[in-house]
Amino acid sequence: MRATGYLHLISDGRGADANVFVRILVGSVFLSEGIQKFLFPEALGVGRFAKIGIPAPEISAPFVGTVEFVAGGLLLLGLLTRLAAILLLIDIVVAIATTKLPMLVAKGFWATAHEARTDWSMLLGLVFLLAAGAGSRSLDARLGARGT
Repeated sequence: MRATGYLHLISDGRGADANVFVRILVGSVFLSEGIQKFLFPEALGVGRFAKIGIPAPEISAPFVGTVEFVAGGLLLLGLLTRLAAILLLIDIVVAIATTKLPMLVAKGFWATAHEARTDWSMLLGLVFLLAAGAGSRSLDARLGARGT
């Protein structure tokens, strides 16, 4: 099988034209959060990671910020969409486990539901992109068309 035959595993580029809106929503949030981990390290980067007990915050915060920046940008472009979605799904699951689950125990369901609304939206948006792909208005679709 040619290398382009495996492209569908990353993204087949199929899907509705409207998939671009989910990519813009999810990609822009992660891109912004990644940038902010570097702009505001004490509040959102290394300092926050240390506060919530994530190991090696001086390494893990810049790593996560870079993943969010790069994968968020890939979603905006519609390039390697499924791969980016997988990376960001790992990111958001860890974020929920380290911030929202302790909050659920400490503050209860409704306070956590309020605080977790963006996390939940990002999680479901990423699951959608993983399942549906980038859509027809993406670089994945253009590259897929060349590979066939």
